[in-house]
Amino acid sequence: MSVAKAGLSLWLAAAMCAPLAAAPLHVDQVAPGVYVHIGQHKDFEYGYDGDIANIGFVVGAEAVAVIDTGGSYAVGMALREAVRGITQLPVRYVINTHGHPDHVFGNAAFVRFDANARANAEADGSGEPRLLGHARLPRALDARHDVYMRNLAKQLGQCAGKQCAGKQGAGKSVLIAPRQTVQDHLTLDLGQRKLELTAWPSAHTDNDLTVFDSATGTLFTGDLLFIERAPSIDGDIQGWLAATQQLKKLPAAVVIPGHGPVTRDKNRALDRQADYLATLLRDVRASIHRGDTMTATMATAAASERTRWQLFDVVNRRNVNVLFPLLEWE
Repeated sequence: MSVAKAGLSLWLAAAMCAPLAAAPLHVDQVAPGVYVHIGQHKDFEYGYDGDIANIGFVVGAEAVAVIDTGGSYAVGMALREAVRGITQLPVRYVINTHGHPDHVFGNAAFVRFDANARANAEADGSGEPRLLGHARLPRALDARHDVYMRNLAKQLGQCAGKQCAGKQGAGKSVLIAPRQTVQDHLTLDLGQRKLELTAWPSAHTDNDLTVFDSATGTLFTGDLLFIERAPSIDGDIQGWLAATQQLKKLPAAVVIPGHGPVTRDKNRALDRQADYLATLLRDVRASIHRGDTMTATMATAAASERTRWQLFDVVNRRNVNVLFPLLEWE
C-alpha cells in the first residue's frame, strides 16, 4: 500500500471513530441575552428521551451562565452547541435548579466528572465552569445516584460507537454534584449582568433553587412552577404552597418554569398550580379521614383537575403515592 493510501486509510478510520458534533438544541431568546429551550411534555415512563425540562442560558458582557443541562449527556452537548451558536464567551457557571434527572444529567457536557481532570483544568486555566446548586443538592444526588443511573439506562438504553447512530442512549451520562452550593442567597456576576440565586426551604424537592436576572427581570423557577404539565411532588406540599406565595411577591417580568411555556403572567400561573396542590392536599386528607385505601385515593384525589393538566393521570397517581403515607401520620 502506498504511503498516500495508508494515510488516507488512517484518516478515514479516525473520522469514522470520531464523535459527531451534536446538533444544537433549538433555543428562543425570551429577553435580551436570555435563551431558553422548551422541553417536551413526556413522562419518564413513556417515550422519555432526556429532553423534557426547560433549560437555558444567560449571556453577560464577559461570560455565560447555563441554567439546568437536560436529562442526558447528549442533551447537554446539544445545549452546549446552542450556546456556541450564540456566543463565544466562556461558560463560567452551570447552575442546577434542583436534582431531578431531567435537569442534571447534562452536567457532564460542561463539567468534568473526574476530580483529577477538574483539578488539572483549574490549574492550567482551561476554563472549567463552576457547577452550583442548593446546599442540599449534593446529598440528594448521592442518595439517588444508583437509582437514577439504572433508570436512565433503562429509559434511554446503553449503546456505544456505531450502535449509537441516530440514538441518544445513556452514553456518557453521569451524575455530577455541584462543588459550590447555596445555603441562602448568592450573587453571580457575568459582566454588567448579575444573577441572584435563592435557595428555598423544602417545596417541590428539598433542594430547589431559583435564578433571577435583574437586568431583564427574568426568573428561572426550576420546578417550583409547572405550566400545562401536571406538577410532581417530591418534597413538602405545604412548603410548596408557602413558596408559591413568596414567588408571587417577586418582581419578575418574564418567568421560565421548569416545564411548560414561558409566561409574563407568573401570578396567574402560580395560582393555577396552587389550586391543584391545594385540591390534592384537601382530597387526600379527606380520603384518609374516610378510611379509603391509597389505591382508591389515586383514582379520586384532585379528579376535578384532570382536564386542566397534561400527563395528569400518571403524575397525579405518583403524587398520591408520595402524599398518602405522609398525611396518614397527621
